[in-house]
Amino acid sequence: MLGQKTKEKQMSLSGSDLNVRRLGILLAAIIIMACVVKPGIFFRLATFQSIGSQLSEYGLMALGGGLAMISGGIDISSVYIANLCGISAALCMQRLAGAAGEPAAAAILAGIIFALALGLGCGALNGFLIAKIKIPAMLATLGTYQLYLGIAIILSKGSTVQCPTRKIGFLGNAKLFGLIPVPFAIFIIAAVFLDFLMRKTKLGAEIMFVGANKKASLFSGIKVSSVIIRTYMLSGLTASIAGIISLSKLNSAKADFGSSYTMQCILIVVLGGVSPNGGIGNVVGIAIAVIILQTLSTLLNMFPDISNFYRDLIWGAALIVVLIFNYFINKSKRDQG
Repeated sequence: MLGQKTKEKQMSLSGSDLNVRRLGILLAAIIIMACVVKPGIFFRLATFQSIGSQLSEYGLMALGGGLAMISGGIDISSVYIANLCGISAALCMQRLAGAAGEPAAAAILAGIIFALALGLGCGALNGFLIAKIKIPAMLATLGTYQLYLGIAIILSKGSTVQCPTRKIGFLGNAKLFGLIPVPFAIFIIAAVFLDFLMRKTKLGAEIMFVGANKKASLFSGIKVSSVIIRTYMLSGLTASIAGIISLSKLNSAKADFGSSYTMQCILIVVLGGVSPNGGIGNVVGIAIAVIILQTLSTLLNMFPDISNFYRDLIWGAALIVVLIFNYFINKSKRDQG
C-alpha cells in the first residue's frame, strides 16, 4: 500500500513537471507568434518591461490562491484583502505623518508592516473558518470577501485613499539596474520562495497531502487544521504584498479596485496545472501561466479593433477550455492507469 502511494505521488510530480515544460513551450510559441504578428511593436525592451510590471499584482494573488487550491480549497477573497491592505497602509502612513505632511521612513515602514500583518490576519480568518468552523472554502472566502470589501469601504468612506508620500513609488515604478521592474522582481522572489517551500519543506509536503486526501492526512498524524490555516495565511500575505505594490504604483488605493482579477487568478492557477480537486500542481507552473496571460493581454492591446469589453469574455472562455482540456487529460491518465 505504501509503495503504491509513493508511486502515485511520483507520477503526480512527474506530471506536474511535464505540465511546466508544456507551459514553457506554450509561452515561447506565444512570444514567437507575437514577434511575427507585431514585430516592430512587440519585440522591444519596453514591451517586456511593461509585461513584467503589469503582472505583479494579480500574479502574486495567483501564487497564494494556487497554494489554497493545491490544499483542496479556493480563495476568492484575495483581491479584497489586497485592497484592504493598501487602504490600511495609506491610512496608517497618513496618521503617523501627522502635521508634518510627508511621513518619515519609519512611518512608511510601519504602514507596510501593518499591511503585511493585516494580510496574514485576513488569511488566518479564512483558514479558521474553513478548518475549524468547517465552512466550505468557496462559501467562507465569498463571505470574507464581502466582509473585507465592506471594511475597506468604511475605512475609505467609499472614495479613493491617497498615499501621503511618493517615496513608496519605488516598489511599483522603479527598475533595478534600469532594466528589471521592481514589481516583477518581487513577484519572482515570491515565486522562488513559495516554490522552495512547496518542494523542500515539511509544510509544502503537508499542503500537497492534505489536498490529495484530507482524511488520510489526518490519520497520518498531520495537523490538518494548522496546515489549512497557514496555507491561507500565505495567500493573505501574497495578497497584502500585491496591495502594497498597487498602492505604490497608483499612489492611491480603492476598495473595489481590480475586481476582474478574481477570475484571472483562478484561470491562471488552473492553466498552471493545479487541480481544482487539490493535491496536484506546483508554483513554477503558476508563475509561467501568469506570464502567459499577461503576454496575451499585452498582445491583445496591440490590436485596437479588439475592444477591452471582450477581455472578460476571452478569459472566461479560456478558463472553460482549460478545464475541459484538463478533464480529458486526467480521464486519459485514469483509463491508462
